[in-house]
Amino acid sequence: MAHIEKRKRYGKITYRARYTDPDGRERSRVFARKGDAEKYLSTIEVSKMRGEWIDPTLGKTTFGDYADSWLTTKHAAASTMANVRGRLDKWARPFFGEMPLARVQPTHARAFKADLLAHELAPSTVKAILLTTGQIFAQAADDSLIIRSPFAKVTMPEDRKHEAQHFLTVEQVNQLADTIGDRYRAAVYLAAFGGLRAGELWALQLDRVNVLAGTVEIVASASEAGGWHAGPTKTGKRRTIVVPRFLAVMLGQHVGRYPSSDGHVFTASEGGPIHHHNFRRRHFVPAVEASGLSGVRFHDLRHTCASLLVAAGRSLQEVKEHLGHSTIRVTSDRYAHLYPEARLAMADALDALYREAVTAPIRPHSEIATFPSASQGPK
Repeated sequence: MAHIEKRKRYGKITYRARYTDPDGRERSRVFARKGDAEKYLSTIEVSKMRGEWIDPTLGKTTFGDYADSWLTTKHAAASTMANVRGRLDKWARPFFGEMPLARVQPTHARAFKADLLAHELAPSTVKAILLTTGQIFAQAADDSLIIRSPFAKVTMPEDRKHEAQHFLTVEQVNQLADTIGDRYRAAVYLAAFGGLRAGELWALQLDRVNVLAGTVEIVASASEAGGWHAGPTKTGKRRTIVVPRFLAVMLGQHVGRYPSSDGHVFTASEGGPIHHHNFRRRHFVPAVEASGLSGVRFHDLRHTCASLLVAAGRSLQEVKEHLGHSTIRVTSDRYAHLYPEARLAMADALDALYREAVTAPIRPHSEIATFPSASQGPK
């Protein structure tokens, strides 16, 4: 039974609140004032009745120790895990330090968010850091180390509606491909007309390209987390695309001029697989600047592919399949603004329906079809 014990030691009076936990173990906590001890016991009894009691000793686990344990149970692609560890090591660990989990309050979580924003990080970056950190506290709550996550009501910063997208014209793609040089010319065209991500390009194997059929099968993506290796695509799905005839011929010529010892279609000039960071710094950025396309990123070639498909009259569903998006919503969120003609056509169709209705003669009420009531039953 919960009770309060008055104690006097060295001339100082304290109050020990004693109670029995759900497992039958006696626990206690000392307070300087009797009222605080009474409030504490009331809270304990309510939490026991609701099944929400938390062992206070578990909450002493530090954020850093629990984060290490949490990482061992998280399974994701190597590149994703590298990003997660980076967010924790660079932002979460320094901020929360060795704070016990139970001491972290919502005020700390809001201060953490404010600190991230003060560093002028992109909203998407802040959101990713908050979500990763919040997942750790949510798991701690599930494991009954804390009552609830201090991040439960922290609002996420709004993402920019669209990232800064650059859509190149075919003439600009030609100029960039010519400027970058023959070794990477086909890669530029395959990104701009095939829509492959950088990792998918550098992981592409010779046996996945059928020059005669004009098809490219995308089954893997390169990652440099923990050393270069090929893993599943971003969505974990395979896809096969049909490339323009000129590109199929170009790929055949490329393979003939740059034979590979490891089976990759594209290789570094010094041999071996392409590391995207090095490729971007040594080849892509200089070619972009020389072509007068300052600000264009390699991923903009993928955006360019979407815009070229839209200009060719392809639907959002077809664009989704070609680019390998996980859902049609992803495609719509990024490229629906490229369909102004479709929106105008819908507006014109609705306008036509309205005008047809207002010019039609008004029909007598008796001629308007009605459904029988439930009492009438079927006829």
